[in-house]
Amino acid sequence: MSRFFEKIKSIVEIKREEFNLFLQQYKNIKIGEIKISQIINGMRCLKVLFTDLSSVDPEKGIIWRGYTVDEVLQKLPKPPLSKMPYVEAQFYLLITGDIPSETEVREIIDIFNERRKLPDYVYNILKTMPKETDPNIMLSVAINSMQHESVFAKAYQKGKVTKYNAWEYMLEDVLNLLPKISIISAFIYRLKYKNNMFIKEDDSLDLGGNFAYMMGIKQPYDEFLRLYMILLSDHENGNVSAHTTHLVASALADAYCSISAGINGLSGPLHGGAIRESFNWFMNLYQQKKNQLTKKILEQICVDMLNKGLVIPGYGHAVLRNKDPRFLAQMKFGEEYLKNDELFKIARLAFDTIPHILKKHTKIKNPWPNIDNISGIIHSHYGIDKNFFTVLFSNSIAVGSLANIFWDRALNLPIERPKSVTISQLFELNKTRI
Repeated sequence: MSRFFEKIKSIVEIKREEFNLFLQQYKNIKIGEIKISQIINGMRCLKVLFTDLSSVDPEKGIIWRGYTVDEVLQKLPKPPLSKMPYVEAQFYLLITGDIPSETEVREIIDIFNERRKLPDYVYNILKTMPKETDPNIMLSVAINSMQHESVFAKAYQKGKVTKYNAWEYMLEDVLNLLPKISIISAFIYRLKYKNNMFIKEDDSLDLGGNFAYMMGIKQPYDEFLRLYMILLSDHENGNVSAHTTHLVASALADAYCSISAGINGLSGPLHGGAIRESFNWFMNLYQQKKNQLTKKILEQICVDMLNKGLVIPGYGHAVLRNKDPRFLAQMKFGEEYLKNDELFKIARLAFDTIPHILKKHTKIKNPWPNIDNISGIIHSHYGIDKNFFTVLFSNSIAVGSLANIFWDRALNLPIERPKSVTISQLFELNKTRI
């Protein structure tokens, strides 16, 4: 790990100095005014969080370390004969800010391979859980069960953690934990859906390839897993799961407690469950109309839904004002590999139909499909149960969330503690401004 560690050390020192100088010079500069509606409506679009890993441009979409989706998919190194980059390469980019060379990616792969072995007790815990347990909850429990092995937590208990070296212990946790998440997830998949017929990992494969192999799903699903994990790896720092991970870590919790909390944050239908909601909607369309669904019929279905005050799942984005490049990347994959899939055909028809309906009948600022729109359709095409979708989301977002909390410690970010206000205080505040 020496070359990677030394590179990280030099980056941390430079970034920490830049960050501190910036803070000293600009800490009292205001970047906006808070409206009561923003406080009440979940702080939506309120600029109060810091991350250097990604941002969302209204026109270009997600930007990772200065690179667009298309640039990342083009520039990152790829496994032999693969069209999609290594997930390890995306992790390297998020951690360092640099596009890695093949040698640098191989070093990350070797680090992950050395650290991905699970303790036996994790398997035993998962086997004893009720069969009805949600697979994403099982993942969270399994990660929490390993917390006592946290390098960061042990060092803190011994008084070794300082504001100067906290990042080193957190990095150890991140490198120990991230490769284990896919191993746990593949075991859960085989336990719940394949009669506990566990498949041992293949040391010759990268993270995405090994994940698909251990699930027992043949190519090109490994290609889609690489794509999917990159596309959902990081999305600013304000979504529920990433923010929760950051929030817990801000109290100097270790990576295990933090990412486990973030994974639990994916359980709601408005976040991690949104993929399942969109999939269910497409499935219902297919079951009701079979092969009789036309553009005209779909238009009427959507208009009826909107007239009833219902939301069409998988459409719209809080920030984007253009087509989501992450959706387009998945659509491109589907057009290559899922041309004859009936659900994908419906999604394709919806893409050509629904934005026009939303523009005509609503005031929505972005009528285009978002990343959740067809993810479930592609996963389902390869036999994935819809209740496992959130686990795949958890694996993806862990890449960026763990990279983010590493940088939280590297830059010595403080505990997050916003101030709340009561309705009475808001009334009084409003009176003083009239």
